[in-house]
Amino acid sequence: MESESNPVGLLTQIRQLVSTGFSALQNRGELFLLEVEEEKTHLMELLVWAMAVGLLGLMFLIVFTSLIVWLFPESLRIWALVGFCVIYAVGALLALLNLKSILKTGAPPFAGSIGEMKKDREWLESSK
Repeated sequence: MESESNPVGLLTQIRQLVSTGFSALQNRGELFLLEVEEEKTHLMELLVWAMAVGLLGLMFLIVFTSLIVWLFPESLRIWALVGFCVIYAVGALLALLNLKSILKTGAPPFAGSIGEMKKDREWLESSK
C-alpha cells in the first residue's frame, strides 16, 4: 500500500514545488513590470517639467537680456552682450554639474527586483 501512495505523494509534492516556483516567477515579473512603469512615469514627469522650465526660462532671459542691452548706451551694447554671454555660459555649466549630481544620487532602476532576486538566490543557496 505504501508503494502505491508514495508515487502519488511524490507527484503532488513535485506539482506543488513547480507551482511555487511559477508563483515566485510571476511575483518577480509583476514587481519588475511595476518598477518599469514607475520609472517610465518618473522619466516623463521629469521631461515635462524640464521642458517647461527650459522654455519659460529661455523666454524670460531673451526679454530681460534685450531690455538690459537696450538700456545701455549704443557704444557699450556689444560689451553688455559679451557680459551676458559669460553669465549664461557659467549658468549653463552650473546647471550641467547639478544635473550630473542628481543623476548619480538617484536610486538605481529596478532596485526592488534585484534585491528580491538576491534574497531568492541566498535562500536557495542556504537550503542546499
